[in-house]
Amino acid sequence: MRTKYSIKNSVMSFVNTIVNFVFLFIAQKLFIKILGIEYNGLNGLFTNILTFLNLFELGIGSAINYHLYKYIKVNDIKTIKSIMTFYKKAYRIISIMIFMIGLLFIPFLRYIVKDITVNINIIIVYLLFLLTTISTYIISYKRNLLFAYQKNYFINIINILYIIVLNISQIFVIYFTKNYYLYLIIKIVCIIIENIIINIKVNKDYPYMKEKNNYNIDAELKSDIFNKVRALMIHKISSSVTNGTDNILISIFIGIKTVGLYTNYNYIISSIKKLFQNFVYATMPSIGNLLVENDCEKNYLIFKKISFINFWITTFTSVCLFMLIRPFISIWIGDKYLLSEFVSIILVTNYYQDMMRNSYNIFKDAAGIWVDDKYIPVLQILINLFCSIILLKIIGLAGVFLGTIISRLVLWFYSYPKYVYKKLFNKTYADYYKELLLNMLVTIIIMLSTYFISNIFIISSSTIQLFINGLICLIVPNLTMYLLYRKNAEFKYYMKLIKKIINKKTIQNNYKSIN
Repeated sequence: MRTKYSIKNSVMSFVNTIVNFVFLFIAQKLFIKILGIEYNGLNGLFTNILTFLNLFELGIGSAINYHLYKYIKVNDIKTIKSIMTFYKKAYRIISIMIFMIGLLFIPFLRYIVKDITVNINIIIVYLLFLLTTISTYIISYKRNLLFAYQKNYFINIINILYIIVLNISQIFVIYFTKNYYLYLIIKIVCIIIENIIINIKVNKDYPYMKEKNNYNIDAELKSDIFNKVRALMIHKISSSVTNGTDNILISIFIGIKTVGLYTNYNYIISSIKKLFQNFVYATMPSIGNLLVENDCEKNYLIFKKISFINFWITTFTSVCLFMLIRPFISIWIGDKYLLSEFVSIILVTNYYQDMMRNSYNIFKDAAGIWVDDKYIPVLQILINLFCSIILLKIIGLAGVFLGTIISRLVLWFYSYPKYVYKKLFNKTYADYYKELLLNMLVTIIIMLSTYFISNIFIISSSTIQLFINGLICLIVPNLTMYLLYRKNAEFKYYMKLIKKIINKKTIQNNYKSIN
């Protein structure tokens, strides 16, 4: 059943991200063409600023899910309902806190937003972004119940419809009215409607959520949730500072137009990351369900399978980004929107490092390991800010992202080997470092091989060159991975799984044709 739900959730996550990807690039090209690069910079900047306000969610969603896995497994409806009631109250408080703290940022906007020439009220734009952030919390707590029941495929189906309606509406508004305010208001409305639909689904599937007899959460359980939330808060702060300061630093030290240029790269990288990250993270409810059994060897075997497919995906997509991101942007919106090749390499390195964390993070989060290493994120924040600002002064834009890469090394060299490999799987540090270094070596060899092979085929047409490079990226990394790992136990597992799915589909089709 876990495998069935994982596949279903992964497929719908994949489809969701593909739809988002397609609409994103159509909408983004029109947005830049009609409104310009400065508006694009504002989108990226305010999104980053409001990332910090999401800190007030405090990771309570993750802490709630961790406890829901346990009580869903034993079908303890009373406790599930008490947890969800507590969750509802918490989200109401969080929404108010985000709005109040968000208002305090307004006096500082003129120091952050520099060199802007467009005729727009920055405060109104910021307030609309703030309302967008708050709208994500309005009546949204019930979606976590679907996630805990391993039914996040439904959330993805609704999100696909949301993406289609949102983007078509925003494209229509931009094309015919060029009204940036209305463009932002549409998103707020669509988010609220999406949450209402998900609530209706939860109430239908789990009627006990409509009952008025709410239960108070057990004091011991509440204490444990708060204990995990306190630890998660530090992790959330670290994540927000690490991921959310880039555009702010660029805007303050370089300018809003450079934020606009980076935002285009970030859209592409984030879309690719989401496309495949969701594919891996869709297994998290199943892993949470698995870890309840507390079987180290079984946990490790599942980890190896997830880690293997994540490594393959990460290597393949990193090579594609390395080879294709600059020529793609050149064809998509023009040469004037390109960043330097060195910046592109650093961005791809950052992407690779971030994606390789997936398999470790889903086990760490599903196991609720937040208290043990709660002070590591503080060190990560300090390293990130210090290195990013110093390196920005020395090498410019690339230094911002290089600082992020350096700050994450503390996770790779301390947290993951100690709190995942040793704690969850009872494996040695030597096992961890051996796997880590081998994966890095394979990726570097594949990336260099792809680069040198692509240089053999040089074509004057940029569109044809992009197509040829894309073909080389499709063949070389995957063929190399196949030759290296075809006898690997994890590779054989996925081959058997694919054959099983194909055979099952064939049997179903034959049955339908007979009837």
